[in-house]
Parts: sequence; C-alpha cells; structure tokens
Amino acid sequence: MTTALLQTTYFGPIQWYQKLYRYDHCLIEQYDSYQKQTYRNRCLIATANGVQALTVPVESDKREVISDKCLVKDIRISDHNQWRRVHWNALQSAYNESPFFDYYADDLHPFFERKYNFLVDFNEAIRQKICELIDIQPQVEYTSLYTLAITPQTSALVDYRDVIHAKHPQPDDTFEAKRYWQVFQHKYGFLPNLSILDLLFCMGPESVFYL
Repeated sequence: MTTALLQTTYFGPIQWYQKLYRYDHCLIEQYDSYQKQTYRNRCLIATANGVQALTVPVESDKREVISDKCLVKDIRISDHNQWRRVHWNALQSAYNESPFFDYYADDLHPFFERKYNFLVDFNEAIRQKICELIDIQPQVEYTSLYTLAITPQTSALVDYRDVIHAKHPQPDDTFEAKRYWQVFQHKYGFLPNLSILDLLFCMGPESVFYL
C-alpha cells in the first residue's frame, strides 16, 4: 500500500485531490509548523480579473500572533473582516455563469455560514463534502506526531507536503494539469491547478475524470 503525505488544504487545488483519488491511503499532516501563503488556509479561483486568492484569516490557539512554532492543529479561524461573506460573494461573482454553480451552491454555502473553531476541522469538513460531490472515497487519516521527510523512491510513503505549494511548488511527475472548459478561458486561456471548486463548477459530475 502506497501512502501520500499531504498538508491540510482549504478547498485545495486539483493536484491535491488527485492524490486523494489515486493513492491507496492518504495521511494529512497536522503536527507541522504553520506557514503563511500556503494552501492550508487559501485557495485560488479564476475571476474576471484573473486568478484570485481567497484566504481564511487565522490566529494561534492562544489568540496570539502566529509564530513558526505554532502547530497546524492549533491554528484557529479568525472572524476578522467578514471573510465568509467576502469569499462566498467572490465565488458567486466568479462562477455564477458556470454550468454547475447553482447545482452545488446549496451543498457549499453552509461552509460560509457555520463557524468552525480550528482550521484543520474546517478543512476536513470541506474535504469530506468535496469527496462526496466528486464521488471519490479516499482512505484518509491524520498524523499523530510530526512525520519526518523521506525519500519517495525508497519508501511506500510519498511526501507531497512541500511539492503542492501555493507560492513555491516543486516538480511533480505524477500530475498533469488536464485542460477543461473554464469560465474566463476566452480572456486568460487555460489556468491550471486552481481550486477544486473551479473544476467542480465547470465540469460537475465529470470532475472525477480529470483527477
């Protein structure tokens, strides 16, 4: 059995969900140190103005400024700046003309109404719903301690924690960004590896064939 080691993600990119679909088992790290500008608390969507990052504001478990020593499992979601309303409005504006936005809106809107305390719990609830909507049933567990990096070629555990990165992605020979129809492709061309929401709203039940 081969296991993919992943970060937690907020409506993660297509590449992240491809790992859930293709690996026998997935292990999500929650004992690593929190880093800014990663998919842990942000997703990328296509809008009329190009790619836009939607970022969930976070704070440490003790309501202190986040430092490099803060573990991901202890990161709390902040209620600053009415971000839930801002994110949902951005999705409506970006995907209202997509073929399947209305079809999935009722399933996804509750994530922008209900308050979750911890980022990991919020992301896991999102993961379960997205897997349900795209019809995949991955075997997923969370780490009980920090997992040391290992060389993928010599282990049954393949480490994608730094490979799938919002700002500094590393090469991934197992992922190909397959083209599909996008709302603003006439303006920007095909935009690869956006949030799974982009694929879901544009391709609906056929999304699984792109993983």
